[in-house]
Amino acid sequence: MSKKKQAKTPRLDDADLSMSLGRTPYEAKLAKQQRLLTQIQQAYLFSGESAVLLFEGWDAAGKGGTIRRISAALDPRSFKVWPIGAPRRYYLERHFLLRFMERMPPRGAITVFDRSWYGRVLVERVEELTPEKRWRKAYQEINDFERMITDDGTRLVKLFFHISPDEQLARFEERLRNPLKRWKLSYEDFRNRSRWEDYATAIDEMFERTSTDYAPWHVIPANDKKHARITAMKTITDCLKRDVDLSPPVLDDTVLDAAKEHIEMTPSLIDSLAGRTE
Repeated sequence: MSKKKQAKTPRLDDADLSMSLGRTPYEAKLAKQQRLLTQIQQAYLFSGESAVLLFEGWDAAGKGGTIRRISAALDPRSFKVWPIGAPRRYYLERHFLLRFMERMPPRGAITVFDRSWYGRVLVERVEELTPEKRWRKAYQEINDFERMITDDGTRLVKLFFHISPDEQLARFEERLRNPLKRWKLSYEDFRNRSRWEDYATAIDEMFERTSTDYAPWHVIPANDKKHARITAMKTITDCLKRDVDLSPPVLDDTVLDAAKEHIEMTPSLIDSLAGRTE
């Protein structure tokens, strides 16, 4: 059996949607978080740590903008973003967690899920795409799955981006008027607004049933995009850097010997690159 949560269960109503951040402090904090993400990725490549960043939230809540700013700091050779949509027939005929198991990161890598296995207890529940017996069973299956991957050494950060209905509508209007953003809109975006309360009920039950000590949920107040991005990125870096040595890697002797043949280096620089300290 999965161990139940220890911390307070988050709820949508507890999120302070009035939080905001000015442009100048935002840019400084963004640069700091992106530098830290670069350090973390470098450390993971050498330590073999791995991580999954899970993004859920309302339509137009700012998940994509945050993911883009994380992606800008990371080398794609050990970083992957999986945008999750409706499963194709192959996966419809198999256990719903299979397609996510296949996309877990290898050692040393970081993976983002832009939407995730929680579709089972959100959209599939609200839209009645899955029988109630099956989506209710999914809470325990998800907890067991997350326990399995975290026990295997993969860090898991679960974020939910929360905005108000009025803010969502304003962002829909912006997308409608902006030709470069219009592609983001769909019929379902507007139709789903009529089910807001149903989704809110499903979201809070999701928190209640799946926010555990080993995989807690983090609600990101997202009415202000800049504040949401920094809050999300800091939540991620706080988790990913915990108990990880972020010091620059020590060069292998063969690399250092080859470099000395081509680059003039002082003894102090050589000692630094080799990890030798007084």
